[in-house]
Order: sequence, then C-alpha cells, then structure tokens
Amino acid sequence: MWARVTNRSPTTESTAYKMVAIDGETFAWNGDLYKSDIVMSAIRPYVNAIGKTVGKHIQETCRENGEREIKVNPEPYIRFLLEEPNPLMTGQKLQEWMAATLKINNHAFVLIVRDENGIPSALYPINATLAVAEYDEGGRLYIRFYMRNGKSFVFAYTDLIHLRGDVGAGGEFWGGSKVEQLLPLMEKIGTIDKGIVNAIKNSAVIRWLLRFTSSVRPEDLEKQAKNFANQFLATDKGFGVAATDSKSEATQIKPNDYVPNATHTDRTVKRFYAALNTNEKIVTSSYTEDEWNSYYEAQVEPDVIQMGLEYTRKIFSRKKRSYGNRIMFEAANLATASMTTKLNLREMVDRGAMTPNEWRSVFNLAPLPGGDKPVRRLDTAVVNENEVNANEAN
Repeated sequence: MWARVTNRSPTTESTAYKMVAIDGETFAWNGDLYKSDIVMSAIRPYVNAIGKTVGKHIQETCRENGEREIKVNPEPYIRFLLEEPNPLMTGQKLQEWMAATLKINNHAFVLIVRDENGIPSALYPINATLAVAEYDEGGRLYIRFYMRNGKSFVFAYTDLIHLRGDVGAGGEFWGGSKVEQLLPLMEKIGTIDKGIVNAIKNSAVIRWLLRFTSSVRPEDLEKQAKNFANQFLATDKGFGVAATDSKSEATQIKPNDYVPNATHTDRTVKRFYAALNTNEKIVTSSYTEDEWNSYYEAQVEPDVIQMGLEYTRKIFSRKKRSYGNRIMFEAANLATASMTTKLNLREMVDRGAMTPNEWRSVFNLAPLPGGDKPVRRLDTAVVNENEVNANEAN
C-alpha cells in the first residue's frame, strides 16, 4: 500500500533526526518520555485542544460582481478523509497523535496514501524512531523512516504532512529536539521518586537488635525475637515500657532515612512545565477563562494554523488551491468561556457574524432546522450605497 507513494529511490543522504516513538502506555519514569505520568499530564491539555478542532474543506470563489461564494465541505471524499483518515482511527485521534508527537519531538509525520488517480484516500501516522532526509539526483526531497521493528520506509516529502516546531533551533530542516531538554529534568524527578520509595522501604527494616549474653541455639534466637516483637512492639499493646532479663539486651536501631524535600520536586516539575510551555493551572484544569485563552493563543492556535496550511498544500495541488480550495481546522475555543461571555455572543448573532446554530454549539446544544442561515436585526441591515448617496444629497 505504501509503495505507491514512493516514486524513485533517493541517492544522497542529508541529515538524520532521532525521534521518540509512542506506544500508548503510561508508567513511572524509566527512560521513556511517553511512559511518564508527568509528561502525559503536561501535554494532555494541548493534545485534547488540538483533537477538538474540526477539519473542514473550504472552497472560496469570487463572482464577477466581486462577492465571495464560500462552500463548506463541497467534496465528500475530502470530508470523509478528515473525519475518518484511515480504518483504524478518527480524525480527532489522528490530530491528537500529531499533537503529542509534535510536542515532544518537534516533528510529526503523516503519510498521504493516494489512489491511482493521485486523489488522497487515507492518512496514516508514522511512528518512527529515526527520520533521515535524503535527496535524489533531481534534488527532490525524501524522508527515510526507521521503525522500531528494524524496517525502514522511504516516502516522497510531497506525500507527507509534516508539522514542525522550534524550526530555527536545529538547522535548516530539522528543529531542535525537546528530548534533550526534558531528559535531565526527568532523570532528576526519577531520582527524587526513587529516594521517596527507598525511604518507605527503609521504614520496614530491622528497628531493634537483641543481644544475648550467653550462647543460644538458632531456633531459640528466632523464638526470642518473635516473643519480643509480640509483647512490646505490637500496636495493640499499650504498655509504653519494654523490659528484658539479664540474658539479653535490646538496642534500638535508627536507620538513615532520607526523604527528598518537596520543594525540590516542585521546582523541578515547574521547570519541566516551563519547557513544555504550560503551567500547573493548565495541567490541573483550574484555570480561568482569560488564563486558558492566553494559553490557547500562545500554544494551541499557532499549531492549528500550521495544520491547516500543511494539510492544504499537501492534499491540494497548486491548481486546486488557485480555485480557492483549502483546509482549515475550526476551534471551539469558546467552550471554556464563562456563561456571561457566551450570552454576550448574541450580539454577534444579531449582526449576522454568527449563525444561531453556531451560537448553540457554544452551549453544546443540538442544531435547529434553519439555524444555519445568518440573521440580522433590522437596525443592523447592510448599508445601501444608493441610500447613502441620497442622504448625503439631502
């Protein structure tokens, strides 16, 4: 299936980029970024926000009288491609995968599978551990992907949807990897967690030592130790005083328990959040409306725009783009708005800037028949040039 998208074999190797593959599991830190609960919690708000955007095919043409004609999802095959990019996932899950990969690797690749007529028929995410940029004799760019099973595939760059972040940090083509920034922080957090675990384990070690002044058989040693523990160390014994005879001496052992300072952990986690351009309020969903809008505009919206532009230039040819075809991802960012803000949107409905159904979607309400047509109050009608000229003449 994938062989149909590769036109010729590249001959000149360029640069390589090591990536972190996603396997969908979440565990304590053991060297794999995607198996860390801190990593997943930090990127989850961003990933969910990207996944909630809705991809649409927009066809915008200009009539002879200068008016624009806009059609939404005019081609069924493009709408199906955005809703169900492949038999294994929906468009939402593909967008979430791209967002998670982009956030860690600064790169995300999706393969465009085309039919015999060159029309896109499916989109598949590429979960590789190494990507190498190569060029053929004609200067055309290809990407060779090395999978975790040892296999490699080569695809023409024109058949790849490629999202990039921090472009200027790592050369002309590859951006700098965030893995190098995050690994030291994760190792520090892992060391702190291990220190806490070891401290808990040490709480269960030997606390008392019984010394006998005379030789005692091994089975008697064990018996005497159990008797001492049952009589004086049991929690239901309320004596508060322990006594031994002259044959033995009890000594308390105080292990060196080290519990890391919580402040160190908090500072490291904050540095980790800063590296991923997030904060505790975003991670714990305790943000205000303005705080979420600030985060959205700074982190989510730029990549939503990038997705739309990359989908457009890789799915449509230049000729089709010249006819006004493009892909855009519409974000329902108003879902986190306050009730006051949502109600104030009625002014946009009155002026025809929003349709009634678009307003209802902000409240998670189902659309109404006829609600897709813009409405306008009579006192906000479109200005008529003839009326303006008549008024000026008077």
